[in-house]
Amino acid sequence: MRILVLGFNGYLGGHIAGQLRALGGVRLFGAGRAPTADLHIDLATATTEQLADALADFSPDAVVNCAGALGSDPVSDAEVNARGPAVLCGALRLAAPAARLVHLGSAAEYGAAGHGVRVTESSSTRPAGTYGATKLAGTVAVASSGLDAVVLRVGNPVGPGAPPMSLPGRTALRLLRAGTDPDAVLRLGELSAYRDFVDVRDVARAAVLATTVPGPLPRILNIGGGHAVPIRELVRTLADVAGFRGRIDETADAEAGSVRSAGVGWQCSDITAAREALGWEPRFTLADSLAALWASETSRPRLEAMP
Repeated sequence: MRILVLGFNGYLGGHIAGQLRALGGVRLFGAGRAPTADLHIDLATATTEQLADALADFSPDAVVNCAGALGSDPVSDAEVNARGPAVLCGALRLAAPAARLVHLGSAAEYGAAGHGVRVTESSSTRPAGTYGATKLAGTVAVASSGLDAVVLRVGNPVGPGAPPMSLPGRTALRLLRAGTDPDAVLRLGELSAYRDFVDVRDVARAAVLATTVPGPLPRILNIGGGHAVPIRELVRTLADVAGFRGRIDETADAEAGSVRSAGVGWQCSDITAAREALGWEPRFTLADSLAALWASETSRPRLEAMP
């Protein structure tokens, strides 16, 4: 089976590519802007015809799209999250119309829900910002493409290698700097919002199943932990794992959450459909994820700048 992974060197893409690579009978190709990519392509600027020509050379049986902008700039969000999937679908229709497309969407597409509500794939979508709105546009492009395609609407990923722009990754970096100093202060802002955290390794396993399971799949599947956790609980658990002895300051002006879901007090996904369609459910607890995150953080070469 020939599988092409767009964004193979990113956080989610790296884990997905690693699990796909471990399968027997798979020939894996990486696509993106990285120098090590088999296919050098930028979804923000590529035309449908350019991408179709490139795809024809690889003849993929499946394509996994992990490429995405992370909410820091509205223009980049629109180019990568909305335009990119539309271009990809057009190119697949020209070059590999029988290939399965697995596209990573986001729970931010739903926006705010009532406290205690688990959103299903048929719930209303009311994204709260440009990130969620552009991700929703990408989902619409994929779901209406006529291809053998499925969108995985991913909750808040956490686990080994979490990037520093994410709340878990940023918190881990600050805890590493603080060490065990009892006078240290961790300033993170208000932490009362609830999020549906899911281990990145569980996300990768869902993507692998969606790529390889035979037969048609639902157009959209929620991939989350299936329950909401206060951000405060995540931070305090990670602080305990790190042996932090200082004080956590929630009164600071710093934004505790992500720009991807700012202003949303509650997020939680119903994952029943993924269980039924893929035989998938999360294997890792939040404690497992945070322990793995801390282990990866303490073993990472300290080359990046502290945010």
